[in-house]
Amino acid sequence: MKSFAAWVLTAMLVAAVAVPSAAAQELSRSQGRSMVTTRYGIVAAESPLAAQAGAQILAHGGNAVDAAVATNAVMGVVEPMMNGMGGDLFAIVYDAKTGKLYGMNASGWSPKALTPAYLRAHGMHKMPKYGIDSVTVPGVVDGWSQLLGRFGRLSLHADLQPAIRYAREGFPVPGWDSMYWHAAEPFLKKSPATANLYLIDGRSPKLGQVFRNPDLAHSLTLVANGGRDAFYSGPIAKKILALEKQKGGAMTAADLADFHAQWVRPLSTVYHGWTVYELPPNGQGIAALIMLNLMSHFPLAKYGHNSANALQVMIEAKKLAYADLARYIGDPRFSHIPVAGLLSPAYAAKRAKLINMQHANCNVSAGHPPAGDNTYLTVVDQQGDMVSLIQSNFEEFGSRLVPPGAGFVLQDRGALFNLKPGSPDVLAGHKRPLHTIIPGFMTHGHTRISFGIMGGFNQAQAHAQFVSNVVDFHMNIQAALEAARFDKYTFGGCDLYMEDRVPASVRADLTARGQQIHVVGDYSQIMGGGQAVERNFSTGVNFGASDPRKDGEAIPEPQPKE
Repeated sequence: MKSFAAWVLTAMLVAAVAVPSAAAQELSRSQGRSMVTTRYGIVAAESPLAAQAGAQILAHGGNAVDAAVATNAVMGVVEPMMNGMGGDLFAIVYDAKTGKLYGMNASGWSPKALTPAYLRAHGMHKMPKYGIDSVTVPGVVDGWSQLLGRFGRLSLHADLQPAIRYAREGFPVPGWDSMYWHAAEPFLKKSPATANLYLIDGRSPKLGQVFRNPDLAHSLTLVANGGRDAFYSGPIAKKILALEKQKGGAMTAADLADFHAQWVRPLSTVYHGWTVYELPPNGQGIAALIMLNLMSHFPLAKYGHNSANALQVMIEAKKLAYADLARYIGDPRFSHIPVAGLLSPAYAAKRAKLINMQHANCNVSAGHPPAGDNTYLTVVDQQGDMVSLIQSNFEEFGSRLVPPGAGFVLQDRGALFNLKPGSPDVLAGHKRPLHTIIPGFMTHGHTRISFGIMGGFNQAQAHAQFVSNVVDFHMNIQAALEAARFDKYTFGGCDLYMEDRVPASVRADLTARGQQIHVVGDYSQIMGGGQAVERNFSTGVNFGASDPRKDGEAIPEPQPKE
C-alpha cells in the first residue's frame, strides 16, 4: 500500500500532465502581459528601480505626488540621457477628495538676453541644436517643490532619498539604456566633462555594468536639504553660471532666481463619452485633442482596430492637427493662441471634411480657427489620488553640457525655438519654447485613467491612438499600450513609420492610397514608450500597465507591515 505522501505525489504528477479542458484550451489573448491589479497604490515608470522606489514611498506614508517626485528623481539617476534635474517637467494631478484636476507647467524660460539679435551678433542664423545657446532654465526642481508644497505628505528630503542612494551606490544599467548610452558614446567622448561623468574607462556602460554618480548624489542632497533655492540661487546655480561663463552663454543669476513653475488649468474634449484632458500650450497636448475631435467624425469602431480605414483616418487627422500645432502653438504669454477655436466642434467638423479616405494628403496646411527624448511616469495611490508626470532633457543628454561637479546635463529645449519673425515660437527673452512632453488623463463614469507616451513629436499622435484603443476598441490599458502604432514624426509629406505587427495587407492598402510607410520592428523605440494607471472608484481597485517598448514596469505598493 502506498504511503499518504506517495499518494499525494502521484496525484500532483497526474495533475501536472492533465490535458486542459476544452474551455481552457480556447483561452487566449492578444496582449503580452496582464495589468497589475491591487487595492493599494501602483507606480508605473520606465525603470523598475524607479517604480519600486515610488511604491516604497507610498508604503511609508507618502501619497501619489510624493511617489511621483521620488520616482522621477530616481529616473534622473538611472536614465540620465533622457531626464534629470537639468530638464523640464509637466504634470496633471487628480485630487480624489475634490474630484478636481490640476496642471503643473514646470518648463523653463530662455535667458532674458537670448534673442534673435543676440544669436545673429554671434554669427548664428538658426537655433543651435546643442551647446550653451540651446540651454533654457531647468524647471524640474521648482516643479517638484511646488507639487509637494501643494499636495505632498512627505518632505522633499524624504522623497529624494532613494535617488540619492542609487546615485551614490550605483545601479546595474538595463537593456534599452545601455543601447542609448552606446549610441551617445561618440559625442560623450568629445568633452572631458561628459566623458568623465558618463563613461567608464572611456566606454559607455554595458548591460548589467554598475554605474555610479557621486556628483549627482551630492547635488540631490543639496536640493533635499536646501529645497528649490539650492538649485536656483544656491550652490547648484553657481555651478550652472560657471558653465555659462566658461562657454560664453547668456544666462544670468536673475534668469535662474526669478523662474517659477506655473499652475495651469487642463484643456479637455469629449471623445465618444470619455473626457480627455491635456495641458494647455506651450505644450503639444492640444494636438491630441484636435486629433480626437477629427477622429470622432468617423466610425473607427466599425472600421476595426488597425484596419486600413481606421489608420487612414488617424494618419490624416494627425497631419491636420500638427499643421495647426506648427502654425499656432507657442508660449501664450507672448502670442495669442486660439485655443477655443482650435477645439471647437464647428472647426473640427470643417477640418474633418478634408480627410479623404482614398487618397493621402501630402501637403496639409493649417486651418483658420474661429477666435477664441524624455521619461513618463504615473502613480495612483490607495486613496485614488493620481499623478500623470512627464520630464525630459529634450534630446539624449540634452545640450551635452555638464555644470562642473553637478552630475547632470542641462537640457537643450531652446533648440525648439526658431528665428522667424511672426512665428508663435520665435525666440525671445524669458520665453518658453514649444514643448513636446505632455501628460494625459481621461475619465468616464467611475473610471479615471492617467497615461502618457514619451517620444518627441510622437506624443500627441500616440495619445490619440491610446485613447482610441481604450474607447473605440474596448482594450484594457495594458493592451492599449502594447497595440501596434504608427508615428509620423515630420509635419509635411506622407512619410510615416509603422510597426510590422500591422498586417502587410493593411500596409499595402494604405500605400495604394498614397501613404509612404517605413516599416519598423514589432515594438519599435520610434513609437516611444508609455505607462498608464487606472482607478475604478466604484470598487476601489487600481490597475497598472507598462509599455514593452521600454525597460519599465508597473509595480504595486507593498502591503503595509503590521
